Amino acid sequence: MSAEVSATMDFLGKAVNFLILFGGLTIALWKPVKAMLAKRTKDVRDGIFQAGSGRAEAEASALESKAKLAGLAAEVERLKAQAGEDAKKEAERIARAAAAEAERLKKLTRQELDEQMRRSLGELKSYAADRATVLARERIRAQLTPSRQSALIDRSIDRLSKLHEESGPR
Repeated sequence: MSAEVSATMDFLGKAVNFLILFGGLTIALWKPVKAMLAKRTKDVRDGIFQAGSGRAEAEASALESKAKLAGLAAEVERLKAQAGEDAKKEAERIARAAAAEAERLKKLTRQELDEQMRRSLGELKSYAADRATVLARERIRAQLTPSRQSALIDRSIDRLSKLHEESGPR
């Protein structure tokens, strides 16, 4: 029986050592562990609070971004519409300018054609007058013989004399 007592005593000794060790450790570590757990609890609580406020900020930022995105889509559509209107106005302005330029060119062309016609008519009249003069000179030379010339001069002198006599002395 002594082996049983010895095993029991050994077990009791170990249990008492265990209780003393853990009791001493508990007393010695109670404040630091309590402070550490309190700090850890506070850190976890702060982390949860920051995560919550960060989440709220992120959600607010996401909503703001969505609103901006919707605003940008509307702004893009407005700018597209404005660009379309501007392009249409520019096309109309270009068409008006082209029409005005075409009219100006037509008017300038008409003026140039009129001027060329006037010059051509002038040249034609001058040519016709020169040609008529040349032809008349040739005819006169062909028909005017010295005897006929002499007769014309005599007749002209007679007419001048009659005119002079009719007008009387002055």
